[in-house]
Amino acid sequence: MIKLKRLLLCPEKLVPSLRLLTSAIAPQSAETTSTEFVQLSDSTKKEVLKHPDYFNVHNLFTVKDLFEARIHYGHRDGSLDERMLPYIYGSRLGHIIFDLDKTAEYLRHALNVAAHIAYLDGVILFLLRSPQNAHMVERYARECREFAHTRFWRGGVFTNAEKQFGAVTRLPDLCIFLSTLNTILTQHTAVRDCAKMSIATIGIVDSNCNPNLITYPVPGNDDSPSAIELYCKLFKEAILRGKNKRKEHLGL
Repeated sequence: MIKLKRLLLCPEKLVPSLRLLTSAIAPQSAETTSTEFVQLSDSTKKEVLKHPDYFNVHNLFTVKDLFEARIHYGHRDGSLDERMLPYIYGSRLGHIIFDLDKTAEYLRHALNVAAHIAYLDGVILFLLRSPQNAHMVERYARECREFAHTRFWRGGVFTNAEKQFGAVTRLPDLCIFLSTLNTILTQHTAVRDCAKMSIATIGIVDSNCNPNLITYPVPGNDDSPSAIELYCKLFKEAILRGKNKRKEHLGL
């Protein structure tokens, strides 16, 4: 496993071709390394930003796909966090049911954000603390040439990185939390650290989660393997669409 020390020793201004972050280190092709100094024109960036869905992420899934992946299943009624009430459809047999129309809206918005950050060559980090789904998340992160961290998160990695690692560091541009909770069902420490460092976050928030510190919350099941796999597939495709469009605009 790539250690966090290697992950964050990444002076952006001095060595822009280096990327950072963690246990699923992204393979860097010679083509990618040699073209990271090429910049997109401001007019091209403005054209992309003005479009409501430039990367066509709206067609990546349907509400039926969410239903079949069991994303509508929340936890038991007694564990409901009241801050999740706006995203709830109701309950059945003692379990919370999410409003999948709202989930689809928020998920499409999050996919659009991920595609734009990939298009601008940002660093994206996937995070999850669920042991049963850790290898799947790392695999999808590698496939879209980004990064993942699925182990214990040491406090201060973002907030005190330069002191801890003794070097100029480049933090991620976007963190994608496949679950905002850790293994003892308290909030993942990196959620708080991202908020402190103004790092944009996308987070799958289940019925027992607090969505307030997440920049782009996506209400839905955060522990079913079928749900996690669908999220990973969607974010992988959105990121690759952004990267491929960047290459197209740079004439690569």
